[in-house]
Amino acid sequence: MKRVFLFVLDSCGCGEMPDASSFGDCGVNTLKTISASPYFRCENMLRLGLGAIPGVDYLDHDAPQIGSVARLEECSAGKDTTIGHWEIAGLVSPRPLPTYPNGFPQEILSEFEKATGRGVLCNLPYSGTAVIAKYGEEHLKTGKLIVYTSADSVFQIAAHEDIVPIETLYEYCRTARKILQGEHGVGRVIARPFAGKAPDFYRTAMRRDFSIEPPAKTMLDAINEAGMTVYSVGKIFDIFAGHGITKAELTHSNAEGMQAALNAQKETFDGLCFINLVDFDMLYGHRRDVDGYARAFAEFDAFLPEFMEGMRDDDLLMITADHGCDPAYQATTDHTREYVPLLMYRKGIVPASFGTKKGFFHIAATVCDYLGVDYVCPGSSLLNE
Repeated sequence: MKRVFLFVLDSCGCGEMPDASSFGDCGVNTLKTISASPYFRCENMLRLGLGAIPGVDYLDHDAPQIGSVARLEECSAGKDTTIGHWEIAGLVSPRPLPTYPNGFPQEILSEFEKATGRGVLCNLPYSGTAVIAKYGEEHLKTGKLIVYTSADSVFQIAAHEDIVPIETLYEYCRTARKILQGEHGVGRVIARPFAGKAPDFYRTAMRRDFSIEPPAKTMLDAINEAGMTVYSVGKIFDIFAGHGITKAELTHSNAEGMQAALNAQKETFDGLCFINLVDFDMLYGHRRDVDGYARAFAEFDAFLPEFMEGMRDDDLLMITADHGCDPAYQATTDHTREYVPLLMYRKGIVPASFGTKKGFFHIAATVCDYLGVDYVCPGSSLLNE
């Protein structure tokens, strides 16, 4: 019985890609930035081979390597969560999803206001904490929804939990998701609930993403169709709009995600457990918190020995990312166009370093090859190398 546990450290890129400047990113390197923090720890990731990845020579890697590693270059035209995860799962997106640097067109807002019965505030690109600081009090007085975007393909709705109950906010997001199709088919509609009183508003843990449906078959569908389990942890279910997933655990933090992975490890199944750890991106990358990001990385590193100890002989561990979000980059608070690391480990593996591979989709090819599942994608299995 073979199982793959695939962890996505959301936004943990490892250096700017050759085309980063065309995405407005210069000199970005999420992993290198956080490695300079006094809170950074990576002893177990180094054992897996993190320091043997191209461009990661700033980390000491004298310890014997027990895993196989590569640096992956994104082929899709984007640097967002949806496109990154789709490519991990085997799909290339040749065109970026739509973005709205000047806000959404009035016809979209008018349809949304009519459907929800509520007005709209803001309608501009904003950071999530700044937008509730500026518009939170007006929202409390008027009941209007705070709608905002970013450099990513997102339609975000912020609402105070005392004004808009969580399930109502989710329903508003589903309404927006139905409206935002075709040329306005943004990658994600995101519920951004908040609480507290001015000036101390704070975002709560009840965020939820409502993604556009994948345009074609992914490895999740292929594994499901082969009669195996596709176990999603965190926002994986939302990113793939539920497609191909047989069991889902919605979590709200890295700690919950890691515990859910440990729980899944104790279950009996064959197939894929696909885990997204969102705190790296949501709490630390976008908020430009270098030390917080480094602490979160250290916590994941400290989690690995327990997880690896619990692995069965036929379990394969894979660790990667979906894009960058360099917390020291001051030109923007958005994602950064970066390579991502890939680390693989199973009991008895022959350590290897595969250099730089073009395409995140090699992950999908490797997962399906390991599980014995037929799936055609642009990638090739690293197991064959």
